[in-house]
Amino acid sequence: MGQSKSKLLTPIKNFQQKHPDLYEFILFNIMSNVATITNFIVLWIGTGILFTKLATIPFHWFIFNYDSKQGGLGGFLSFLLAYICAQIVNFIVQRKVVFSATVEIKKVLPWYILTVTVAGIISVWLPPYIIQQLTPVVGDFAATIANVVNIVIQVVINYPMMKFVIMRKDR
Repeated sequence: MGQSKSKLLTPIKNFQQKHPDLYEFILFNIMSNVATITNFIVLWIGTGILFTKLATIPFHWFIFNYDSKQGGLGGFLSFLLAYICAQIVNFIVQRKVVFSATVEIKKVLPWYILTVTVAGIISVWLPPYIIQQLTPVVGDFAATIANVVNIVIQVVINYPMMKFVIMRKDR
């Protein structure tokens, strides 16, 4: 058993040594799935259990427009709660597993909050527009597609910020 495990890990370790940045990016994306799973579970709990009675209440505030067809106030709260929970999980996982960051949290937490706030505004603003466009084509699955789009946007925003600003090692 130990020898077969070693045979599996050796090519991975070799790849990591030859391509450390690519390995880190792949690991970032793999470990982001922990946050992604959290995001989907919380979204489904929010839309299916927690906020169902609020789904028929249209929510329009600032740049956020959630008609009842796009989930209303319940949809907004579900996406918001899912995003917040996923980002808490993501911070912990990325800090410990991917980047092995040693920088003091208090030094980088404002940057993380700013980063996830920007990504979060986009992630909470965008879904009703995606849902509106896709519902005639895919029905209720449109919310899941909107969530996938959000996740891609988050990777594009979060990875560079985490790699170069937030998840540093103290020197």
